[in-house]
Formats: sequence, structure tokens, C-alpha cells
Amino acid sequence: MAINSRTALSQVKDYSTTDRKDIPVEYTWKIEDLYAAKSDWSADKEIVVNLISQIDGKAKTWTSSAKDMLEMLDIINTINIKSARLSGYVSHQAAADMSNTEYQKMEGELQSIFVNFYTKLAFINPDVLALGKEKFEQYLTEEPKLNDYKFLAEDILRSKDHVLPEDKQKIVSLTGLFTDVPSKTSKMLNDVELPSITVNIRGEQVELNYANYVRFRGDKDPAVRSMVMREFWKYGKKFENTLAILQDGAIKTHLYNAKVKGFDNCLEARLFDDNIPVEVYNQLVTSVKENLEPLHRYLKLKQRLLKLDKYRYDDIYASAIPSVDKSFTLEESRKYITESLKPLGKEYIEALNLAFDNRWMDIYPNKGKESGAYSGGVYGVHPYIKLNYNGKYDAVSTMAHELGHSMHSFFSDKYQPFPTSGYTTFIAEIASTFNENMLMQYLLKNEKDDMFKLFILDSYLDQVRGTLYRQALFSDFELAMHKRVEEGNSLTSDWLDSKYLELTRLYYGHDKGVCQVDDYIEVEWSKIPHFYYNFYVFQYSTGIISSMALAEMVSNGTEKERDAYLTLLKSGGSDYAVELLKKAGVDMTTKEPYHKAFKRFGDLVTEMEKIMERLNIK
Repeated sequence: MAINSRTALSQVKDYSTTDRKDIPVEYTWKIEDLYAAKSDWSADKEIVVNLISQIDGKAKTWTSSAKDMLEMLDIINTINIKSARLSGYVSHQAAADMSNTEYQKMEGELQSIFVNFYTKLAFINPDVLALGKEKFEQYLTEEPKLNDYKFLAEDILRSKDHVLPEDKQKIVSLTGLFTDVPSKTSKMLNDVELPSITVNIRGEQVELNYANYVRFRGDKDPAVRSMVMREFWKYGKKFENTLAILQDGAIKTHLYNAKVKGFDNCLEARLFDDNIPVEVYNQLVTSVKENLEPLHRYLKLKQRLLKLDKYRYDDIYASAIPSVDKSFTLEESRKYITESLKPLGKEYIEALNLAFDNRWMDIYPNKGKESGAYSGGVYGVHPYIKLNYNGKYDAVSTMAHELGHSMHSFFSDKYQPFPTSGYTTFIAEIASTFNENMLMQYLLKNEKDDMFKLFILDSYLDQVRGTLYRQALFSDFELAMHKRVEEGNSLTSDWLDSKYLELTRLYYGHDKGVCQVDDYIEVEWSKIPHFYYNFYVFQYSTGIISSMALAEMVSNGTEKERDAYLTLLKSGGSDYAVELLKKAGVDMTTKEPYHKAFKRFGDLVTEMEKIMERLNIK
């Protein structure tokens, strides 16, 4: 399977300076599957406005009978389906050509409509709670079509003990006017208003803002990356007291919301919404700390590859393997992705072919196109994938990643009614990282170029380091912050510095001589926006652990394991995420998925060692 990289590169299209209208249609997504013309979009928008206008007249009696309840829920369901289609059309068009202000105007029209819609729905939860479980089950018997909404109603009923009386809820809701102030202020300070210093890099004066920090912290010159990281955080420490006050305010806001709704602690309150057992979070933190050895082995390999006498935190972002000069045509990418996913069977491959053959993807960069990549599903139509394909391995891996999201959406939409088609954040990244894992495995098995294999392995393992280990460290730190506030303390810069440095040294093996973590990194917490998001980052770690375990099961298992994974993709949000994963064979309340993931990580480190031996890398 050796690739003629020069030939491949010559066949990769470059439309980066081409106007959107001049891009060959076969490389663009089929936006007309949403609406053939703007007039059709406008017509659907008017239908939505008309349906929303009917809600007030039906709201007072909507739970008085099974028939009335179904009628109201069907109206809301239709609005939601059409709204997703309207939004999808505008957002995809805007992403393809950001210079076209028409789509900004259309987006503004939708925003005002949706605000009005969601405001009108304030009665739903209180009315379902007032109706009660027994009466709702009676309605299900009388009107079987209500079963499409059963899980949503049961989820509302589950929250009964944590819903405030209407008058108190109104007061609590008003806190939304200011509860995001710490997060917004931190973002404004870090991204806009805090002044930057200037540093000398190879004779050039460089403003050390965050963008340049990210750019140069992985520099090929160890002296440059060390200087950049140390100067950046040394300067950042000047502002840590202000940022500590903002972090303290954010955590205390979480505590207020937990207590006012009757929860014992912040973690329990946060996980309740998705019905995630607290032991899932605790299992993550415990299991990762018990399995740091594979990470430490990988860091030791990076030290060898980088030819360093001592490996420091300054070297974390340095690429151990230079980018290999190998490119892939679009046809080759399709071939390798498809071949790698054949273990998933005929139905999955047929769906994959639909994406390639029916223009689900917008492939190449064009003038005015948004950077990056995404997958956005549109119920009743098909997913849309935005790429900026350049033929490099990262672009192939990104395509596999986004196709994973799209297949998840495709199967969820195909097998679920709209109310249960949407999947939660807890499992959103599983299908995408699963595909990346399968692609990597296929190329390792079939590629002949050992240096390219080493590049693939290093790229993947560094992703796991950042997604699994680093986010678990963040989760550990976040838990410590909340516990400290729950105990009646305030978060000071001294405490935050000390705890963050302690955990970073533990995870990266400072005391074991694996990676030297100097004092300067103690203030890194002050630049992490996710610490304001209230127990969000743990899902990055659990997602990649789940996908690694599932990829191992599918690759080495039988049709039973394959079908269990496909069932997960087809289940959408028909049950709680932890339960859906259990049915797929991954119980995140136990240590088993972690053992599989860490074994996989360790096996890949061993594979790197074998390749380095073949290449005579000392």
C-alpha cells in the first residue's frame, strides 16, 4: 500500500483562493437537499411562525386529555424539525462563504423566532410534573402515539424533587442575568484585554499573545519552546489574583444552583441532568491515576525521539516525529477509510457510500470558507460535513472523524423518531474517535513505510494524551475546586497554584523522573476556559476511553460485538447515555473499559518501540 506522495500531492485540488461560486459542484455539499431555493426556506419559516402562534391557545388545556397532549407535542415536534432544517441551511451556507452577509441576516431572523418559541414553552415541565406519572401512563394506553415522547416525559418526571415552585423558579431564573459574568470576564481578559509581552525568537520580535504561545510552544528548537512557555506563564502570574476571584465566583455559582435545587453537592447536581451516576466521574479520576504508567512510557519514548537529556513540561507540545511527506488523493482517502471500517459490516459501509456518492461533504477550502471541520445532522435529510481537505494524513483522519459523527446521526435519525434522535455530549465523540482508531489500525497493518507508521502512532498517542490524560487531570482539579468551596472555603491563587502543580506533577511523573514540571506551570489553570463550564471536560476522557474499548471489541470480537456497537449508533437519545453504553458492552461505572483503553495505549507504545528498533532509533 505504499503511496506515491508526489503523485498524490499533484492530484489534491487547491481552491483556497477560488470564489465559492466557481468551485466544481462535485466538491460541494448538496445544499439543495435542504431547500432548492431561498423562497422554499422562507416558506418553511412562515410555517414555523404560524405553528408557534398556535401554542398559547392550546397551552391551558394541553394535558387535559391524551389527544390534546399528543396534538401539542406534535406541534412542538414539527417546529423543532423544521427549525433544525432552517438553521442547518443558514449555518452551512454561512460556513461555506462567510463573506455573504445574506446568511447573517437570515440567522438573525431565526434567532428572534426561536427566542419567542422557547419562551412560550416554559409551561411544559411544570405541567408534566402536575400531570404525574400515573396519569401519563394512562395517556400512553389511550394514545399509543405518545410513546414517541415517553422518554422525554419520564425524564421530566424524574426531576420532580429538584424542581422549584413557580415563584421561586422565577427568582432563580433571574440569576441567569449575571451567573456567566465570571466566565465572560475571564474570556475577555485572557483573549482581549490583558496586555502581551514581546519576546525575541530567532532575531525577530514576537508579541507573545495566546495564539503565538500555542504556535511556538511546539517549536522544533527546545530553547525557543522553553523560553516561550516560561515567559508566557511568568507574565500570566501577574494577573492570577483577579482570575482566581473569577474562578471562585464561578464555582460558588455552581454551589448556589446545586443547593437551591436540593442537591448534596455540585457534582451530583451537574450529572443529574444526564442521569450519569457519580461513580462514573469518580471511576474516571481513580482509574486514570492508577494507570499513568502507559503515559509515562510514551513520554520516555518522546524524550528519546527528541534526543533530550531531560524531558520537561516545556517539551510536551513538541512533535516527536516530523510530518512525513506523504499525501492522499480524495479517492485514496475514501478507499482507506472504507477499508478500515469494513469490520462494521454491510449496512455501515452502504451508509458510508451514501456520504461519498451523494455530496454530503463540502471538501476543499475556498475563498471565504470557514476553517476547520464539522458534521451537522439534519433530521429527515442527511448529515452535512464541512472539510478543508489538503491531502495530508491529518485531513484523512479528520474526514474519518467527521464521518463517524455523520454515521452516528444518520443511524440515529433512521431508527429513532425525532424526540429521541439526539444523542448527548457524553457519547457524542465516541463514534468519531472510534473511526480514527480504526483508520490508524488499518494503516498500521497495511502501510510499508515504518517512518510513516511512527508518525501515525505519535499523532494518535499524543491525541490520547491530550484527550484522556490531560482532561482527566482537569477533571481531578475541577473536583478539588468544587469540594474546597463546598467545605466553606474560597479559592485563592495560592491554593489553586499549589493544587494544580501537585496534580500536574503527579500525572506527568515529575517525582519519578519522567517529566520535569517546574513551578512556572502552577498558573496554567488560569487560562483554561472549561473550568467555568461546570464539570464538562470529563466527557472528553470518558468518550475516548469508550471508543478505544469499543474499537478493541469490534476489531477482535464477533458479530455480536459489532451489532452491539451499531445498536448504540442507532439508539440516539432513546435512553440515558450510560445505559446505552452498557448495552454496547461498555460499563463506565466499572474499571473494565479503562483496562481495555490503557492496554490499547500500552500496546501502541510497544508498537512504537518495535518500529524505533527497526529504524535503529536509539
